[in-house]
Amino acid sequence: MEKKNIWTRGLAALSLAGALMTAPFCVLAAEKMPEGISAGGMSLEGMTVEEAETAVSDYVGEKLSQDIVFVISGEEVRTGADELGLSWGNQETFAQELKEAAPSGNLIRRYMKTKDLQMEPVNLDLEMSVDQEKAAAFVSEKCGSLMTQATDATITRENGEFVITPSQTGVTVDLEATQAALNEAVNQEGTGEIRVEAAVTEQEPAITTEDLSTIQDVLGTFSTDFSSSGASRSTNLRVGAAKINGRVLMPGEVLSGYECMQPFTVANGYRAATAYENGRSVDSIGGGVCQISTTLYNAALLAELEIVQRQNHSMTVAYVKPSMDAAIAGTYKDLKIKNSYDTPIYVEGTAEGRTLTFTIYGKETRPANRTISFESETLQTIDPGAPTEQVDASLAPGQRVRVQSSHTGLKSRLFKCVYVDGELTERTLLHNDTYNASKAIYRVGPAVPAVVEPVEPSPEATTPAETTPVETAPAETVPEPAPGYEFGPGMVTAPGTAPAGSQTAAQPDAASSSSGPAAAQPGDSQGTAGPSAGPGGAVSQAPAQVAPVTPGA
Repeated sequence: MEKKNIWTRGLAALSLAGALMTAPFCVLAAEKMPEGISAGGMSLEGMTVEEAETAVSDYVGEKLSQDIVFVISGEEVRTGADELGLSWGNQETFAQELKEAAPSGNLIRRYMKTKDLQMEPVNLDLEMSVDQEKAAAFVSEKCGSLMTQATDATITRENGEFVITPSQTGVTVDLEATQAALNEAVNQEGTGEIRVEAAVTEQEPAITTEDLSTIQDVLGTFSTDFSSSGASRSTNLRVGAAKINGRVLMPGEVLSGYECMQPFTVANGYRAATAYENGRSVDSIGGGVCQISTTLYNAALLAELEIVQRQNHSMTVAYVKPSMDAAIAGTYKDLKIKNSYDTPIYVEGTAEGRTLTFTIYGKETRPANRTISFESETLQTIDPGAPTEQVDASLAPGQRVRVQSSHTGLKSRLFKCVYVDGELTERTLLHNDTYNASKAIYRVGPAVPAVVEPVEPSPEATTPAETTPVETAPAETVPEPAPGYEFGPGMVTAPGTAPAGSQTAAQPDAASSSSGPAAAQPGDSQGTAGPSAGPGGAVSQAPAQVAPVTPGA
């Protein structure tokens, strides 16, 4: 029995040895590639190394002639692989990589490597890649038509209704990600058409349709009258208002009256009209546009926007009460308002007939039982003093021509009043202002020479009488104006014409006069109720107690 087991074990050992000796020769006798080796996804089984190299080279040649299709947002753009500079990156080292992958060494090692390849196949990368510069140029030039820029929504007001042009989301190709996808695609198996889904990035517009759809309510509106303005000043008001009309302010954005309306040139539509300069009324291109900034300022107050910058005029104006004006003079006197709401606002400016109106629209969020008003209070008046006379030899003796009317100076302030259910809950001081006094200026003819009766000489008089020369006071001169104008008043300055501009809503016209408001006694309060509005922002103003202001104000 023991001899039989020994014989059986001996036969098994001989059989295993025979298998180990003969199997490698069967697999590798002709140096053929075993199962489990491929290149670029193409099987190399049964090929010699030389045959495998040739097959791979032919395979790569087919891939270099492939069509490549870019797909961008559903649209296709076709090109050839050669146009993109497709190349075989590891061609020089591939033969060595192939030899290293094939079984080698003694019979046992070759046999074990063959079994390993059967269990874990090896696919040799061909490292196909496109020329990055050519690919980028193709995407930019050929695919550009399929890319779109983000377009903001726009809004206009037509026939009392808002019309919104919808926004559009932009689509741009992510070049780096698309090139990565392209290189991955050209290394995939097969020689058919290569399709590459371009990586795109969506760009949202800064102003969307949804943003502008919230603009529905009147937040504040204010009007002034310019019926007494001349043709040039009226033109300036219409031109300037049109340049602000239709402006949209997103949350946090600031509007500058000066930036919107400048440059103040004839080429930009403006004309010469009267403006303030260093206490005088002078002609200036764009004269009168301060009435625009003033009207907008009051609309912004009623809408409760943030006032970033505002300065009063150097002298009083007639179209609003003291401390309710806003001057424009270069960049050092400007009106800047900021949208303090969480939604956009729309600024409408019109100059229809002889009425200038600014209305601010947006989304009303203030309580319906809450209203606001603004009160102007005069603290002090300043007498301008005696007129200045300038001798003009071109005038007849005794002739007198008014060059500029006088302006009474003022010190005033403005309060904001808040009412809830009709009860005053807040009264806040907004600002104090000082308006300069300005003397009237006249041109006068030279003095009439005195008539001297002839005197007969006395017989006793032998020495001529001494005569005293008549002294003539030198004519007063007006200092040269410094650069910079306050464009606000711009009234016609011919003698006897009405003052500039208009009044606020329900304000009576100011009469022409050579002096300003009546003097207030110390401690007296000459407050006048300013415009008021509820959540709708409509002006509701009591009759103003505005003292007359001279032409040119």
